[in-house]
Amino acid sequence: MRPPRTVMLLLAGALVAASPATAAAPEQAAGTGPPCAASPPPGGGEARKALDVARQAKAEQHLNSVLVRVTRDGEEVLTAALGQSMTGVPARPDMHFRAGSVAIVYLGIVLLQLVDERKARLDDPLSRWLPDAPHAREITLRMLGASTSGLRDYVTDPKFLAALEAAPFRHWTPEELLAYPAAHPLWYEPGTGWSYSHANFVLLGAALEKISGTPLDELLRQRVMDPLGLAATRDRSTPEIPQPVLHAFTRERGPYEESTFWNPSWTTAPGAVLTTHICDLARSAEAVGTGELLSPAAFRTQLDPGTVGLGGGTKTCPATVCLKNTEAEHFGLGVLVMNGWILTNPSFSGYAAVQAYLPAERLAIAVATTKGKDTPEGNTAQTIMNGIAEELAPGHPAPGGG
Repeated sequence: MRPPRTVMLLLAGALVAASPATAAAPEQAAGTGPPCAASPPPGGGEARKALDVARQAKAEQHLNSVLVRVTRDGEEVLTAALGQSMTGVPARPDMHFRAGSVAIVYLGIVLLQLVDERKARLDDPLSRWLPDAPHAREITLRMLGASTSGLRDYVTDPKFLAALEAAPFRHWTPEELLAYPAAHPLWYEPGTGWSYSHANFVLLGAALEKISGTPLDELLRQRVMDPLGLAATRDRSTPEIPQPVLHAFTRERGPYEESTFWNPSWTTAPGAVLTTHICDLARSAEAVGTGELLSPAAFRTQLDPGTVGLGGGTKTCPATVCLKNTEAEHFGLGVLVMNGWILTNPSFSGYAAVQAYLPAERLAIAVATTKGKDTPEGNTAQTIMNGIAEELAPGHPAPGGG
């Protein structure tokens, strides 16, 4: 969930060790979800094209592993796992990894559901629910979900980054995280600009708990994961990842080191720190991209809550922070909308992933990657997703601008 070089492409949502070679996650062992297994080796067609892209990218980017699942009209095109989780341990499609900003998409969905149920209004001030929050009277629920609050992103604060790098196993509380943006003036008057901030979603998670009267982990399970059958997607209150585990490695602190179990408490609101597997990620892409859990009006709001036209550099906010939102490329309510694709793409602590859906082709692509010691910077899962998109939907530009 580290901020991207180009935030519109790599927004993050959003890391006790355990042996990866033992039984599956408890949810799977209990038989509550379908198995996530590799599809038969493809002889040709779309499956072969997608697999070839993944294989080439794995080699060129020196990746440890690539997990990929592609569906069209909800039917499997390809499910595959390439490379290794750890030395001598092959990657498998049912291995679990951190979902990062996928949880932020779900926060937006739950907010819109509660608004449809008239339990809140998008333009309610945050002070109605969290009166002691920073700028609570000026910031609305819509501004949190759409990232138009003006709150600075603690993930870009040098003091926070230094503390995180010095102690990656540290557990962070919301109060500690919010102290960073509270120490700075807003980038702009709330609602008048756009700038991504993890602080928005820490606050939104807390507000959703107040509105619903339900703990956030339970709220997401009841309203998102269970209705969609995402049995392998759950909040983890500790750095644990359920087995089997896709292990991650990174050079973020200099030396190439394992980062699988670094504490992810800083990435988003408590109760929304999710792990998942590639099959759930593809199912999530389909559901989010079709508005399955939302009314038609709420889905339209999710895709553009008023962000189109906002952003752009000002005297108080540089253009590298206050990015311009256009019709072609903009942030919705927790989701990215880029060239007709609806997606999110977490990248942090050695993990990278993307879930993307193209309504025009009813095409879902989910990719997760882990880094080798020579892997270049950037979201490598997004790169692979773009390559698959160019092969399977050649008439539509990929989110990366292909």
